[in-house]
Amino acid sequence: MRISLNIILILSTVLLLPKNSFSQIKLFQFEQIDSLMKVEKRKIVVFIHTDWCKYCATMKHTTFKKDSVIEFLNKHFYFIDLNAEEKLNINFNKHTFKYKPTGASTGINELAEQLGTVDGKISYPTLCFLNSEYEIIFQYNQYINSTQLLGILARLK
Repeated sequence: MRISLNIILILSTVLLLPKNSFSQIKLFQFEQIDSLMKVEKRKIVVFIHTDWCKYCATMKHTTFKKDSVIEFLNKHFYFIDLNAEEKLNINFNKHTFKYKPTGASTGINELAEQLGTVDGKISYPTLCFLNSEYEIIFQYNQYINSTQLLGILARLK
């Protein structure tokens, strides 16, 4: 009897969770974009961040966990998560972007530098919005909450 009661409690807890509580943003790689655009043209959102940036981590754990943001991004955009310090080459738009060392143990990927530079400097986090021809249409280079992001996404959709 005790086991049955525990099973009922567990099942009812799972069933009562909000239906989108397990939803996630669909992540894409730059190398996939050409193929995806052949199927459906969409704008691209690139989240440029580093592992050491506390504002970037906060956005990952708050802004991008909001169900309304997840749903909107998944429905209307291709979302790419780009670590600016990525050491692997990135192939995008018929070009190979490489890691450029800037110090003894620091550096930046050329693509992050191109997409994330605003007014001659790069800061983190940066959101870069591209149209379906891979042109930058908007950049936002600071922390943004889910409400602010939804407003921008709605205008750019």
